[in-house]
Amino acid sequence: MPLLKQPLLGLFLRHKPLRRKVFGHFLLMRLAIILALNMQATIVAYYVYRLSFDPATGKGDALVLGLTGLWEVIPAIGFSLFSGHFVDLAEKKGMALKGILGYFLLGVFFYSLTFIEHTHAMSNAGIIRLAYVGIFVGGAIRAFLSPAIFALFGLILPRNQYARATTWSSAAWQVGFVIGPLLAGSLIAFGGFGMSMIVTLIIEAISLFACVLIPRQKVIVKDQKEPIFKSLSEGVRFVFKTQLVLATLSLDMFAVLFGGAVALLPVYADEILKVGEIGFGWMRAAPGIGSILMLFILSARPLKKSPGIKLYLAIIGFGITTILFGLCGDIASIKPLFTLFGCPISAGFVLALAMLFLGGVFDSVSVVIRSTVLQLHTPDEMRGRVAAVNTMFISSSNELGGMESGLTAKLMGTVPAVVFGGVMTVAVVGVTYFVAPSLKKIKLETT
Repeated sequence: MPLLKQPLLGLFLRHKPLRRKVFGHFLLMRLAIILALNMQATIVAYYVYRLSFDPATGKGDALVLGLTGLWEVIPAIGFSLFSGHFVDLAEKKGMALKGILGYFLLGVFFYSLTFIEHTHAMSNAGIIRLAYVGIFVGGAIRAFLSPAIFALFGLILPRNQYARATTWSSAAWQVGFVIGPLLAGSLIAFGGFGMSMIVTLIIEAISLFACVLIPRQKVIVKDQKEPIFKSLSEGVRFVFKTQLVLATLSLDMFAVLFGGAVALLPVYADEILKVGEIGFGWMRAAPGIGSILMLFILSARPLKKSPGIKLYLAIIGFGITTILFGLCGDIASIKPLFTLFGCPISAGFVLALAMLFLGGVFDSVSVVIRSTVLQLHTPDEMRGRVAAVNTMFISSSNELGGMESGLTAKLMGTVPAVVFGGVMTVAVVGVTYFVAPSLKKIKLETT
């Protein structure tokens, strides 16, 4: 029967992972916690920015937004290697449950800040400092929760289902990533910060409940426990001596590092394409929409043939779309063709949206292949430590990618910086192709 004519539920249930109740609980847990955390990050960032408003100028301090990212990434990277060791020694469902509970309690803390503000018991600057403390704690929780969820995924499914299951898991992540900020913004506009945090807490409670429903998993550790520092170094050594894992992580990391055009979207929205806040919102959502669409396609048609070559092509495509996005203000007219909901629609803006959308499509292919390779080639007793190293790669590439984009934009201009990043992404693929030949022959399905 043609794909589009099959009943939707029947199409989903053809996939073996979705027929497993435990995987359904895992997906609900992952979707809910990612949705809640993206809502929470959006709410807190906007809240501290509003608290920084200067009545004399009517403007907030943009520096507080930069510091929110900094205070989260420091513990996320700093705690990661240690977290991997403890996750490997712990029961994975219990560790994930503790992480989600920690985020729930942190949400209660952020909700309490609104009461402090209304009672005027503390200055706005003091409340911002408390928010930074909460953000730091959230980064530390993330360092433990991410490898715990990665390790739990590998234990609840047989290896021959990893490829399809990874696609669904990535789709759940992307849905939460895209919808979270949009929902948070709508809730803030409708009911304020307090109500929006209450909704976030409800969604975190749903994630907590779904995690409770997952059975406890067997703890897989070596008979003889290793000293902690030897254990930590083992995870790093495994990644660096396993060419396939190192090449996959490095390729994805450098693609994000050099292709981080998203960090410069505010400049494109205000100065180059002149589409304002509404246009910025659409550009920010476009990569996620493309990624979600591609992930659902991959769930129906998984990457079976030549996934290594497809990984190279996907990252080359990501680099090319980054280059074309960078040039969108120069190679297409920015004169508005018409206005929609107050947003001027120009040929340059349409091209920008298309390139960001396609960038999300190509990036989702890379995410699925990277995640599946990690699951298939990581021994069960080392999942926590390898996932922690993966968290460090992802965190550093996202944060350093934003810094690289900002620095190069300051040195050479915004458009040249984005084009340079795209060119370097393509160049990294060329280098990796010759340095890591095993990547061309990877397989994502086992018998």
